[in-house]
Formats: sequence, C-alpha cells, structure tokens
Amino acid sequence: MNTLNFYPKKIRKYYQENIIHSGTKISPEIYHNRLVFISLVISIISSLIFYFIKINLAYSLLVFIFMNIFFYFKISISASARIKKMEKVFPDFISLMASNLRSGLTVDRAFLISAREEFNPLDDEIERAGKEIATGKDIKKAFKDMSIRINSEKITKVINLINSGLSSGGNISDLLEQTSSNMKEKEFIEKRAASSILMYVIFIFFAVGIGAPVLFSLSSILVEIVVEISSKIPDVSSAQYTLPLTFSKVNITPDFIIYFSIIFIIVTDLISCLVIGLVNKGEAKTGLKYFIPLAVFSVTTFFILRIILAKFLSGALSI
Repeated sequence: MNTLNFYPKKIRKYYQENIIHSGTKISPEIYHNRLVFISLVISIISSLIFYFIKINLAYSLLVFIFMNIFFYFKISISASARIKKMEKVFPDFISLMASNLRSGLTVDRAFLISAREEFNPLDDEIERAGKEIATGKDIKKAFKDMSIRINSEKITKVINLINSGLSSGGNISDLLEQTSSNMKEKEFIEKRAASSILMYVIFIFFAVGIGAPVLFSLSSILVEIVVEISSKIPDVSSAQYTLPLTFSKVNITPDFIIYFSIIFIIVTDLISCLVIGLVNKGEAKTGLKYFIPLAVFSVTTFFILRIILAKFLSGALSI
C-alpha cells in the first residue's frame, strides 16, 4: 500500500522529491509508509493516555494529523539542509577537479578522483555519476542527471557551464577555477549579509519569546481581576435610585483568556519563525526548526509570569 496516494498530486510529487533529496536509501513509498506507521503508533499511545486522564479521544486524531505535518516539514527541511551542504563544498570540489585537470587527467577521471569523504554528501552523487560515466553514459548527460538529483540552482548553473565548456572545447580547468573563486566570494558576501541582519533576528526572538508572553500574561491577570470584581457587584436593578453608571457581570471566563493567549502565542511563534527563516536563509521553511523550542519557551514564560503577577497582585485578587 502506497500511503503517498492519499495526498493531492502536487503535494505528493513535492513530498517524493523531498524524500529523495533528503538522502534516504529506500524508496519514497516505503519511507512514507514507515512515517505513517510511526504516526499511527503515537496517536494510539496518546489515545490511551487521553482515556486514562479523561480527555476527549478525538484529540488523538489531531495528534495523528500533527505528526504527519511534522514529518512533512522535517523531510522538507532535511532535503534543504542536504542541498545547502552540497552547495557549501561544491566550490572546493570544482577547485580540486581543476587541479586534477592541470595534472593531465581526463575530465571524467578528474571528476571521479575529486570525490572526498569531507565533501559528504556530495561525494555520493559524484561517485554515482562517475559509475554512470564508466558504464558508457555520456559525460554531459551524467553531469546533467547529477544536477537534477541534487536539485540546487547554484550547482545546476555550474554544471551547465561545464557542459558548455565541454561542447566548445575550452580550457575547463581555468573555467572551474574561476567559477570556484566566484562561488566562494558570493558565499562570503552572503555571510556578511547574514551577520548584518542578526540584530533583526534577535529582536524578533525577544519580541515573541518575551514581549508577547509578558503582555498576554498581564492581560489574562487583569481579566481575572475584572471578572472577580464584577461578580461582587450587587444587583442594582431593584434599587430606589437610578445610577448614572452601572456595571454588569463579565461573561468572559479566565480559562477562555488563557486558551486564547496560548493559541495566539503559538501562532505568533510560527509566523515569526517563518519570517526568521526567510530573512536569514532565504527560505521560510528553514525557520521551522526554531518553532518548537521557541513555542515551549514562550508558553513557559507565559505561565511563569502569570504566577509572578498573580502573587504581586494578590491584594486585589486571590488566585
């Protein structure tokens, strides 16, 4: 049974590509079936826990959905991280390949010998392309297929440049050396740009990790105070004199405010992580790795501040 067929066609194709690009050695269908099985086991365990603590068992379905969403983004982030690793070592690889070409080796031999363990995971793709060339596949076609498997725009452009050099008969070693130098310079500029926006990232973390929990905890305590005060106001409907200002009972419960605050804190954390990923790495999904730690920190800060504020305002409200 292929559980990937339950997804829409576009999402299924994207999921399969991410599983392949994440470096898994098994087929996407088998890999996804294992993820669904793990999600099912976790949801069954959660349903047993919900049963004993008397929580609606329907929440176990939400756990199953959450686990599948979690694995989906985890695979996507893993694929992006693997591509970034290959992009990082690719300038060193083509520089080494250029040196091998200057020593008199042929292009295919220089390509295969340039594979090093420190270039992992790029070395796996190099060895695979080298084996294809050794078995008679056209070198330009092997390079093209390797760029498709890697799925990196930067590496694809370099591979196309190498293929153009092979077709025109130019000096490949000089071409590779210059390309390597340009890629390293571009990486240096990107690092400088990332360091210049570090203050913005710190500000976002501070705002959503501390600022938002402070405001929500204070507002929840104030609502509890208002609810407590309104419950002690006597009924003035039977009074002899009509007052110019009257108070009615507040219908909002403190529990509703707490749940409302937690949901908004978590949603704010999610949006902030996407913004951080977009600003810092150029891809919004790369910021999702900060979501769980930031959400745990924000919610914990919210409850700690509630306890502190409740004790501080104990003269106005006993909690």
